[in-house]
Amino acid sequence: MPNLLKGSKKLLNAWAFYDWANSVYSLVIASAIFPIYYQALFKSADVSTVSILGGNIRSTPLISYTTAAAFLLVAIISPLLSGIADYVGNKKNFMKFFCYLGAFSCMGLYFFSIENIHISLLFYFFGLIGFWGSLVFYNSYLPDVAFPEQQDRVSARGYSFGYIGSVILLIFNLGMVMKPEIFGFGEGGEASMKAMRWSFVTVGIWWILFSQYSFYFLPKGNKSGKKVSTKILLNGFRELKSVYNSLSENIQLKRYLAAFFVYSMAVQTVMLVATYFGEQEIAWGGDAAKTMGLIVSILIIQLVAVGGAILTSRASEKFGNIPVLIVINIIWVGICVVAFFIESPIQFYTTAGVVGLVMGGIQSLSRSTYSKFLPETKDTTSYFSFYDVAEKIGIVIGMLIYGFIDQITGSMRNSILFLVLFFMTGVFLLLRVPRNKTN
Repeated sequence: MPNLLKGSKKLLNAWAFYDWANSVYSLVIASAIFPIYYQALFKSADVSTVSILGGNIRSTPLISYTTAAAFLLVAIISPLLSGIADYVGNKKNFMKFFCYLGAFSCMGLYFFSIENIHISLLFYFFGLIGFWGSLVFYNSYLPDVAFPEQQDRVSARGYSFGYIGSVILLIFNLGMVMKPEIFGFGEGGEASMKAMRWSFVTVGIWWILFSQYSFYFLPKGNKSGKKVSTKILLNGFRELKSVYNSLSENIQLKRYLAAFFVYSMAVQTVMLVATYFGEQEIAWGGDAAKTMGLIVSILIIQLVAVGGAILTSRASEKFGNIPVLIVINIIWVGICVVAFFIESPIQFYTTAGVVGLVMGGIQSLSRSTYSKFLPETKDTTSYFSFYDVAEKIGIVIGMLIYGFIDQITGSMRNSILFLVLFFMTGVFLLLRVPRNKTN
């Protein structure tokens, strides 16, 4: 295994390339093909509810609750696992475990069916666990492989790799779904459904195959220098408590985390519900047009996000991280207001383009800003687990509030408009973050 120096081009590219490997999950499974397959599965079976744990539940809240449960589990276990990883110095092995768990679970989605809904949901559940669990350790490598002045650009590079790689696979999968006969699946709706199931398999293969480049060059991890004790399972909680206590000594990091928690809650909620919003609220003119329109919208978001991540990193070098994040949050406020009124496909496409521009920027810059604010420490995984926990808990809260407003008002538009409050609060909290020359 090569021992590359921190800041070296090959090491930075190897780290960023994991985004190329794993982002196919977030696009094909979380955003594009699986949501369409899931809805089509229930529609073709003419089933609106299923029996789960002795009760009947509709398909949409079922997948929402499963998603929320997975995020809760990640929020609970990530501090534990990240603390152990730093303690014994093998964060790469943990990253591999979650990578393979997620990839093989994606392959298991091939068997997703209403008849076997319990095991099907488990595959979906563990796919989500694998994806987000591996990101805990992946993100924590950033301050290990890059110097502070490199982190904005390499973080943006990772997101750019991810957007490009995932779009390539999605286009291939889209060809499978729209022209199943070319790939030997036959013709008609059933053939398209089979093509969708095989697209889940391609995600798992892609994820495992391309992650090997990152695993080959990334270091094993930093050891804490302590002897492994019989209480190692409790070490993660001690590390998390230590990180929490350290925030009182780093007012810059503490205030930034508060702002990130609030605005990330809204960003992640928008990303998770965008497909469902488009499916329910936009007048597509038919099922075929709807499927194509939703996938085209997702492609627009992904492609524009590449430029957004790059432009944001350049802007942060000139104006500083915090001012740029403030501007991006203000743009998000405008997006939510506009989304309340849109009805036609062209309006949805235009909004998707703006979403892509700021989505790529806010994700990459949020990660690198947090990395810059960290104190000098080898315990990077525990600090990034704290970051990830804030993000996951925010997602759960955001989804619950979004669903509650949707339920009591009967419209997803009202839920989107309510997210304006989170972005405005994010702006206010970012204004309170102390600045220096680098941010």
